Amino acid sequence: MMNFNRLKARIGMSAAAGVVMMATAVLSADAGAAVPSGEVQFANNVVEPVYNDLTGGFAFLLTPENAHVNANSPNVADIYIVMYPTEVANTIGGVNCQHQPADNCPDHGPAVAGLAEAMVPAVYGNGVWGHDHLASMPAAPPVRGGEFNPTWLPIVVLFKTMDAVTHVTTLDQLNQLRAAGAVTEVPLPGAIFLGSPASAAAYARGTPVDPAPPTP
Repeated sequence: MMNFNRLKARIGMSAAAGVVMMATAVLSADAGAAVPSGEVQFANNVVEPVYNDLTGGFAFLLTPENAHVNANSPNVADIYIVMYPTEVANTIGGVNCQHQPADNCPDHGPAVAGLAEAMVPAVYGNGVWGHDHLASMPAAPPVRGGEFNPTWLPIVVLFKTMDAVTHVTTLDQLNQLRAAGAVTEVPLPGAIFLGSPASAAAYARGTPVDPAPPTP
């Protein structure tokens, strides 16, 4: 979600990030496409992968370092952080942010993993495999409910039971889980951040960030 610009700190403080507009790139997320995973550094920015939640395709989000945003901004778009437990590693496969054996989204992965383990130990008690980011990106058709806004509110999505766990890449899937009462959503208003769409080329030429231990 996007460098949630050090979400570990944002959970207890205000968000940090700014906006730099770049070309949008949405890639196919079909079965043969490798899932982009992990944050990369690009100049003084961090670029990370996200699913366009209205199409299921891949996109990328860029946030600069050391920029702050008003956490009380009324114009925010939701970005979902869908958490997956260790037990589904073989069925879920690759995720936008891998938590094991080390976290490749170190500025927020350990924090949201710790949140999942603490809130739903029946599902995440044996650890977190990783998480995906879902957001309505600019290429999403407005008639289907796209809500692109450079100010993002992270919402952690936690499965209530192991039987409910499935790979979620679209808003339609998430809405089905909501209707079934299968997930708990945890908004993080203290972690609101600014982010912009980035190109696949920017992600490809970035340098992977140093991973963090898979602990909160």
